[in-house]
Amino acid sequence: MSTQQINPKQRGYLIVNSHPAGSAATVERLWERLEPASGDRRPVALVLGSSAGYGLSILLAGLRRHGIRGVGVAYETPASERRTATAGWYRTAAGAELIERAGGDFTFVNADAYADATRTDVLKLVADRYGKVDYLIYSLASPRRTDPATGEVHHSVIKPIGGAYTSASLLFEDGAPQIGSVDLTPADEAERAATVKVMGGEDWQLWVKALAEADLLADGFTTAALSYVGSEITAPVYRQGTIGAAKEHLEATAHRLQTELGERGRAYTVVAGAAVTQASTAIPSIALYTSLLRNVLGEEGWRTTADQAVDLWEQLTGARELNLDGQGRIRLDGWELDDTVQERVRALWADPAAALAAEPAGAAWFYQQFRELYGWDVPGVDYEAGVETAVAWPSR
Repeated sequence: MSTQQINPKQRGYLIVNSHPAGSAATVERLWERLEPASGDRRPVALVLGSSAGYGLSILLAGLRRHGIRGVGVAYETPASERRTATAGWYRTAAGAELIERAGGDFTFVNADAYADATRTDVLKLVADRYGKVDYLIYSLASPRRTDPATGEVHHSVIKPIGGAYTSASLLFEDGAPQIGSVDLTPADEAERAATVKVMGGEDWQLWVKALAEADLLADGFTTAALSYVGSEITAPVYRQGTIGAAKEHLEATAHRLQTELGERGRAYTVVAGAAVTQASTAIPSIALYTSLLRNVLGEEGWRTTADQAVDLWEQLTGARELNLDGQGRIRLDGWELDDTVQERVRALWADPAAALAAEPAGAAWFYQQFRELYGWDVPGVDYEAGVETAVAWPSR
């Protein structure tokens, strides 16, 4: 047993410990937000990146509304004598309890999804327990990837391409928001290529190929990988930068997969809207942009990851018509990229210090959302009480 009273250990946009009860509460709240739906069919789904962000929301929405069965894969760290487990570890444990109480059938694997050994293990588990896969959701985000063919470790970078990038940014000093600046040098070709290796579509294609070779593609198989376009405001560091190069590769991979699948299935990239995730907080200027976007939209206009996950499942299952753009991507981001919304955000971006002083609510919201990613500042959680940090990973 390791019950203890813990406090957050924070440095900028990094918190190195997490709160078990707070992390569990975020999952329970998301679960309750999802309105249950009934249906006789219980499709098999494989969710890669199931412990955080869009992957977690898509997993829970699929379970709650469509009764999916299958396997979730995440790569999280357990508690030690010196540190708590990662928030994703606690979220997975909490999600498994909810699924069990609801009578669901989902198995969680804690392993490096980029590794051949993980693919082998997971596909055997799927074949033995669930049968052929109806849906493969690809929602992985990592700063590094080991190429299974060569053993080389590739590291992604967040940099512009072709020129330096200078922009306003949002900083927090003891929780108080303030405007700072970020200066980034352009990526060289090796950095661009490495980022594509980590965040592009190569690994996604390996998973689909492995499922096909194992004869685990159900009739009408569908696979979807999460992507993002975002505003022209953040384009120099995102869509026109190294991350954008990786997303372009991911989207090109969707077209290749569709050709290879032919009549056996479908492959899409899914352009989601803005969100506060552990991945997005690492991108310079995204915090400021997201805070200003929140000010423009307010609570009523904001579409959470859960809202978008419900939308995605309705499109994938045929309950709603697919909302495809000219490149064949499923779009969930119309609420963010609405012309009127973006015009108002650009006006605030012209003088972010004045915008922050006039309306600090968006920044305060962003800060709380960021802290909640690690289980902190979650309403209803008693942070003065002792809590068990050594929580077991869900048993198979």
